[in-house]
Amino acid sequence: MSRQTEATSIEHYENFPVASVLCPAHLRAPIAAIYHFARTADDIADEGNASAQQRLEALTAYRQQLVLVSTHPQVEVAALDPRWANVFSALGTTIQKQQLPIQLLHDLLDAFAQDIAKTRDRAGYADEAELRDYCRRSANPVGRLLLHLYGVSDNDALQQSDAICTALQLVNFWQDPSVDIPRGRYYFTAEAKGTNQVNEADLLALRQTPAITAMLKACVQEARTTMGTGAPLVHRVPGRAGWELRLVVQGGLRILDKIEAVQFATLQQRPTLRARDFAVMGWRALWM
Repeated sequence: MSRQTEATSIEHYENFPVASVLCPAHLRAPIAAIYHFARTADDIADEGNASAQQRLEALTAYRQQLVLVSTHPQVEVAALDPRWANVFSALGTTIQKQQLPIQLLHDLLDAFAQDIAKTRDRAGYADEAELRDYCRRSANPVGRLLLHLYGVSDNDALQQSDAICTALQLVNFWQDPSVDIPRGRYYFTAEAKGTNQVNEADLLALRQTPAITAMLKACVQEARTTMGTGAPLVHRVPGRAGWELRLVVQGGLRILDKIEAVQFATLQQRPTLRARDFAVMGWRALWM
C-alpha cells in the first residue's frame, strides 16, 4: 500500500491495508470499490497543480456524490458527475449490497479536507491527541470497513483494528519526513518538538540533529507499541484475510526496523522494503 504498507500489493493509496493476492474472491469487488473511492479522493487532495481552494471545492463535489449514491441506491450512472461516475457507480452497488457504514466514508473525506487545509496553512499538530484524532479519520475507517466486510464487529476487534491502522499511519509519518516536510506536511507535534528541544529551523531544513533523532526514536517506539496493541486481531479475522492482516502488520513493523537500522535518520533518507524484507515478514507472520 502504498508508502505506509509496502508489504501489500496495492502501491498507491497509503492508508489501504489490502493484499489483493490473499483477498477473499467474493470480497474483491467491494474492496476495490472502497479502494478506488479513497484513492480518487486522495488524488483530489494531493495530485496535480490545483490550488487549495480548488481542491476543497472538488472534494465538496465529491462528497455530494457520496451522499447521492448512499441515499439513492438506484441512481443512474448518467446522473453521476462524469469525473467520477465509475467510482460512484461501483461504490453505490457496494454500499447497497454490503450495507457499508457511510460515516466511515465521510470520515475519510474529512481527513483529506484537513490535509488540504493544513498544507495550505503550513500548519502542524499540537499534541499526540490531535494527531491521533487525524489518524482516527484518515486511517481507522479503512480497517473498520474491512472488518465490516469480513463480518467481524465486536468492540475489542474494532479497537484492535484502530490500533493497527493508526500504527500504520504513524509508520508512514516517521518513514516519510524527507518527502512530507518539503511538501508542507508536518506531523511532528509541537508537544514532541518541545519535549525533545527540537529547533524548528533544523527540522524545516531537514538537518538530522541529535534532538531530532531522539524525537524520531520516541515516535518509532510509540508506533511499535501501538501496533503491538492491535496485533492480536490477526487471530480474529477469518481465513485468508487473517493471513493478509499478518503481512500488513509485519510490513509496518519491518519499516520500523528499517528506520531503526538507519539510526532514525529519515530526514535524510526514506527507508523502503526490499525483496529480502518480504521473506522476513512472511516468516514472522507464520509465528504470530
